[in-house]
Amino acid sequence: MSYSIEGRTAIVTGAANGVGLAIGRHFVGQGARVMFADMDEGRLLHELAEWSDDREHVAYFAGDLREKLTIANLLSATLDNFDRVDILINASRQMMSSSCLEGDGETLRTLIDQNVMTAYRLSQAVARRFIKQSNPEDQGSAGSIVNLSSIAARRTHPDLLAYSVSSAALDQLTRSMAVALAPERIRVNSVAFGSVMSQSLRDTLKENSDYREDIEDHTPLSRIANPAEVAGSVQFLCSEAAGFVTGQIMTVDGGRTLLDPVAAPAH
Repeated sequence: MSYSIEGRTAIVTGAANGVGLAIGRHFVGQGARVMFADMDEGRLLHELAEWSDDREHVAYFAGDLREKLTIANLLSATLDNFDRVDILINASRQMMSSSCLEGDGETLRTLIDQNVMTAYRLSQAVARRFIKQSNPEDQGSAGSIVNLSSIAARRTHPDLLAYSVSSAALDQLTRSMAVALAPERIRVNSVAFGSVMSQSLRDTLKENSDYREDIEDHTPLSRIANPAEVAGSVQFLCSEAAGFVTGQIMTVDGGRTLLDPVAAPAH
């Protein structure tokens, strides 16, 4: 079976930095057409400058995907540029510290809206497009959705209550939508990862030099992942090689979840 995504069209959210950007770049390198979507238009323009003339493979969309109208506009922009969409990568996510005994739950509401509801609404819209453009006689996948989650969904950390809950909710959303959309030949999976060298983590490590050692000590492979390593796993889930894979949470964490300590960082 082929791992190729050449010629397919993908929407990647959270694509101005970190893992989302790495996935978008990787997909373009594999011959896919990619709509890079993010709230930060300036960062998008900066990161995509090298492809400013490549209108065949690269486009960008800036907007707040927590707004329903923005989701509709993103899908319309993708169809205007590429005529169809075959893959959705929900990589837009936010992490905030929170305490069980402090606050009024606003952080939890914020992360559920950003990390779960945005993925849900966009997946709904794109799934309808998958169905509309699919060929009933085709036995292959009509479309693939991949959510980016976290091993925090299965671990506990006193400062990450809201993030852990939103990650667990996203994993269950993945399973539920996989079952609901299976009759339409739409596959829905998730990649749950541990520590990946995003810009936010790099900034954290600059402020706390002991944090890197703590992460590496709790990771059997003893290192922090490169964003491109997550991108390769996402490509597999979008390819024909994963044609019979749906509702799965693929863990990419260097073995972190094989260890016991609950106090280890879980992001």
